[in-house]
Amino acid sequence: PAPPGTDRGTSGGDEHPHRLPEDTVPLELPPDRRTFTDIRYRRQGAVGFMDFSFPGGAMSTDHCRRLLDAYRYALARPTPVLVLGGSRDFFSNGIHLGVIEASADPAAESWANLNAMNDLVEAVLRTTDRLVVAALGGNAAAGGVMLALAADEVWCREGAVLNPHYRRMGLYGSEYWTYTLPRRVGAERAERLTGEALPVSAVTAARIGLVDRRMPVPPQGFTAEVARTAAELADAPDLASRIAAKAAARRADEERRPLADHRRDELARMHAVFFDPEASYHALRSAFVRKLPHGSARPLATGGAR
Repeated sequence: PAPPGTDRGTSGGDEHPHRLPEDTVPLELPPDRRTFTDIRYRRQGAVGFMDFSFPGGAMSTDHCRRLLDAYRYALARPTPVLVLGGSRDFFSNGIHLGVIEASADPAAESWANLNAMNDLVEAVLRTTDRLVVAALGGNAAAGGVMLALAADEVWCREGAVLNPHYRRMGLYGSEYWTYTLPRRVGAERAERLTGEALPVSAVTAARIGLVDRRMPVPPQGFTAEVARTAAELADAPDLASRIAAKAAARRADEERRPLADHRRDELARMHAVFFDPEASYHALRSAFVRKLPHGSARPLATGGAR
């Protein structure tokens, strides 16, 4: 089998006769190797970098599972700081509506994709032996924002825009947003952000606590700035105490309300929508993927639709 997180590819066999041959790419590449890969791991001193970049920021079930494999690979490396992100246009926009729409059973694929996304977010939330940084070189939306918020620190390029909501697709949302969003901005603002469903600039996100560090650099300078700042974080004299405090806080939060409770409640709301053929999500998704007017389909207007 291919190494964790690598492109598993095909050899251009009979099933897809017009597909270009693909080869597996290891997560860690030598500096002189230039090739395409959507997930890559590298180390610089005490910092691990898990770079990922998926077209349009959409993450299919396979993308999520491969990224989770790669994340576990990164956790096996002795780095007290781990940076997640990439330097392209998008950080993540959550589940892959295009793959879902093209599947034979969109409801089942929605469910599989969401659970795979939840597995990835949960792995980040349960990481207590190092600091995890989400580096947003570009925009993020819905579950992609919640993936970033699972990290200990969120660093955002100044030109990026965040959409921390699901309502415009007729969804309540998952990816542990009911835990991560209120702990950063408070319950009242979390309700407002998800209910109003408006974009948030990097400047505003920093002001309200949605992100920890705003980086006023051009796109081409983001990777270097992240590497420099991450090295400083790894060298900070209080790093060990911060990691210990993080582990204690996770234990305390788990005692107050286990992550499993958040996941169960969120998924119950999402399951009801995914498997309801009359839910607006299906028409909204189809219109979004096909770039068509959604006609009578409208996002749910009730307080529970996010």
